[in-house]
Amino acid sequence: MTAAFSKLPSVDKLLLASADLISVYGRTEVKLCFQKALTERRTSVANIKTADLNTDEANADKTIEAIKHDVTQILHVENAAKLVPVINLTGTVLHTNLGRAELPEVAIKAIQQVAMGFSNLEYDLETGRRGDRDSHVEDLLRKITGAEAATVVNNNAAAVLLTLNSLAAGKQVPVSRGELVEIGGSFRIPEVMQRAGCELVEVGATNRTHLKDFEQAINPQTALLMKVHTSNYEILGFTQAVSDKDIATLAKQNHIASVSDLGSGTLVDLSKWGLPYETTVTDTLKAGIDVVTFSGDKLLGGPQCGIIVGSSALIKQIKGNPMKRALRVDKMTIAALYEVLKLYLDPDTLCENIPTLRYLTKPLAEIRQMAEGLVEPFKHCLADIAEVTTCPCESQIGSGSLPIDLLASYSLKITPLNPSDSSLTNLLARFRKLPTPVIGRLKDGSIYFDLRTLKDPQQLIDQLDKLLK
Repeated sequence: MTAAFSKLPSVDKLLLASADLISVYGRTEVKLCFQKALTERRTSVANIKTADLNTDEANADKTIEAIKHDVTQILHVENAAKLVPVINLTGTVLHTNLGRAELPEVAIKAIQQVAMGFSNLEYDLETGRRGDRDSHVEDLLRKITGAEAATVVNNNAAAVLLTLNSLAAGKQVPVSRGELVEIGGSFRIPEVMQRAGCELVEVGATNRTHLKDFEQAINPQTALLMKVHTSNYEILGFTQAVSDKDIATLAKQNHIASVSDLGSGTLVDLSKWGLPYETTVTDTLKAGIDVVTFSGDKLLGGPQCGIIVGSSALIKQIKGNPMKRALRVDKMTIAALYEVLKLYLDPDTLCENIPTLRYLTKPLAEIRQMAEGLVEPFKHCLADIAEVTTCPCESQIGSGSLPIDLLASYSLKITPLNPSDSSLTNLLARFRKLPTPVIGRLKDGSIYFDLRTLKDPQQLIDQLDKLLK
């Protein structure tokens, strides 16, 4: 046994033979991997019967090259990028788990430019003094939405939290019971309000809330009236909701503020492109609402951020909250948001320049043609294990935007010849392990690849030869 242990190389010998690994991964990490590999081999040797120690099999794995080979594989896997691009064929355009909005190229170039060096993020080039990072996008937000002022934080939940903490801490905020939504990650409006330090006052019923319900809830402890647009679900049937205009009017009559959380961040009327209408920021402000919060990475089509627009006095109060520093966005978000907002100055070209809107308005005929062009390559690859056909399907916008409105689309339908659940999940796992992972959805024993958001069919075809290896 002692002789067998002595045949294992030392860590120093392994390091001397591994200058190539050290140059890539660093001496410390390579050394730790070798130590771990040697420990595992000592355990393996200890478990081998003495009679087998001198066989070629027992000794084959103890050379420097064999150990180095194993460690190289481990280092490659452990140091591979964890956040990687994927091909989203789920049928959900704004998929929270897959990164939501795809940025336009001008925004990506802007991120690269400011990331590579210093910038005037909080520096006023005119005066030579400290500046305000919001200043880079505030004028555009005012021009596009009609708001008096604006500020930006790291997501819309943060925008709601900061707004409520700034304007209603220690006071009451009436909200309709039908608008107490749960957003992604199990975060609920009542919990956000609690963390903001204000007291939720539920008014009305789940399906019907009237203006008088708000009127009866107002008292000296009321800080503001709040409306939450239920963009991630919709109640149908016997319903009643209070409009933005009525909320704003009632708030002004009682000398308190009004706040609306729009969530999805629609800056333009989507119906002009044949899409369902979604309440816009401008419409909400025109209705008289004092402060509006919304996302930057949903229907707006920009980077993850939360945008707050409204009256100058209230935005100033919000920006003066010490929490604002903890929730602020970085230079790359500002750069990307600025370029995306610039595109809104020319509404006629939005569908060409903003990927989210381009996907949402993609003609059905184009999607179907793409599907038909992919059938044969997929059939050739999967001939022995699955049937491949095309079929109509329906895409959804996603991320809580227009939850019941679906878009006609086309997909590849892949049905394993072996109808077991394991063959289905194994095949889908193979697609996820491709160099650029392909993400689809399972339904009724088949894999569906909705092609609405596929940019480059050839990229998909070029990977198929690796699918079954």
